[in-house]
Amino acid sequence: MTYRKVNYEDVEQVSSAMHFLSDPLETEQVGVTIARCDPDWKSKPHDHTANDHEEIYVLIEGAATVVVDDEPVDMEAGDALWIPPESTRQIRNGDDESAFVLVSAPSIADDEGDNDEWLLSGFAG
Repeated sequence: MTYRKVNYEDVEQVSSAMHFLSDPLETEQVGVTIARCDPDWKSKPHDHTANDHEEIYVLIEGAATVVVDDEPVDMEAGDALWIPPESTRQIRNGDDESAFVLVSAPSIADDEGDNDEWLLSGFAG
């Protein structure tokens, strides 16, 4: 089989919001999480310095605030936010449910001088 499929609702919920999809999808270089946040829910403040993962938070439903290095960033449906590995981040949900897609991956900076390049935009083909 050349693909793997999972429905996030079939993945056990963690911290009363997070559905971590990387394990059931057996990903090797990218983390994907669906966060369905109840009203007034807050994630734990954290960073990804240890694994050097940058993250993108895409809010697909509702409104929420993401605090990055003590700076609140108000988000509404459709907003995407990039966060570097060393920055502390925390989701603070408002009065209504919200939903995020969270994507994380190691930095793709070419520190080794390799000629390998990642396709960063568009679709090949």
